[in-house]
Order: sequence, then C-alpha cells, then structure tokens
Amino acid sequence: MIKIFRYGHRIKRDERATTHVCLAARALGADEVIISGDRDEGVLESVEKITGRWGGNFKARLCDSPAAEIKKLKKDNYIVQLTMYGEPIQKIEAELRKKNNLVVIVGSQKVPPNIYNLADANVSITNQPHSEIAALAVFLDRYFEGHELDKKFDGKISIKPGIRGKSVVTCE
Repeated sequence: MIKIFRYGHRIKRDERATTHVCLAARALGADEVIISGDRDEGVLESVEKITGRWGGNFKARLCDSPAAEIKKLKKDNYIVQLTMYGEPIQKIEAELRKKNNLVVIVGSQKVPPNIYNLADANVSITNQPHSEIAALAVFLDRYFEGHELDKKFDGKISIKPGIRGKSVVTCE
C-alpha cells in the first residue's frame, strides 16, 4: 500500500500542481492521496471523475491536521518525505522496497521541521530544485522498478498504444 501525502495545498497557487500529483500518483501505482492545506473539494472531484472513467481503485481525501494525520499514519506505515535535502534515492531504494506500507510526503509549501522529524526517511531525487511531481514520478518508478508501467486499470476508456495518432477505446 502506497499513500501519497500532499503537504500544504493552497487553492489559488497549487490547484493544478496538486491535481497533477494525484494523477501521477494514480497512474504510477499509488493507492491513495491525502491532501492537507486549503480544503479543496474540486481536486477530489477531479480525481474521482478521472478514476471513474479511466479505472483503478485510487482514492483521494482531505486532511485538516497534517502533523496529527502523519503521526496516526506512522503507526502502521513507513513515512518517506521527498526533499532535495534528503538521502539520495539511489542509495536507499532497495531498503525502501522492503517496506510494505509507505506514506510518501510531497510538499507544496515549505515543509516545517516537525514534518522532517516525523519522517522515517527524508529522500532526495537529486539535490537540485525541480518539480514535486517529477520527484514523485521518479520515486514511484524506482520503488516499483518500472513494473507500475504495466499496471492495468480496467476503466471505461483506455488508450490503445500506437506509433502515431490517437486511439481511444471505449469499454462501457
């Protein structure tokens, strides 16, 4: 079970990025996203609509108290925070794969020290500034060793891969 914890969502600034965190998480093998920060039902509706059409069992929910939620999750999960200041993914990915239940924290705004301290591992995807969406995608790909790319979703619609053009298959 992999849960993504989106820390500090801000409606006016992060709506699109948070939606993309959810889409990347869903497509690349995560089971759930938990969003803290501004209460944004619109993101939940978007995720529900996409999951309904494209398939899978992905869930999204809101959380009002990030530190309390992470403390609660820590009881049954290994907490990983993605940060450019952490231990390089390539040095600990094998160890992380041994963990069955992960919560991966993906920040939106600056993450305070108490969240760093709650994490069991602070992991970097390079030590350079870049997108949290890219960091999440690389993390999930390294964790699943590429197997997430073969995941089947059994949705109402799907894409038939091709060299050129677009082939959408309706399965309703």
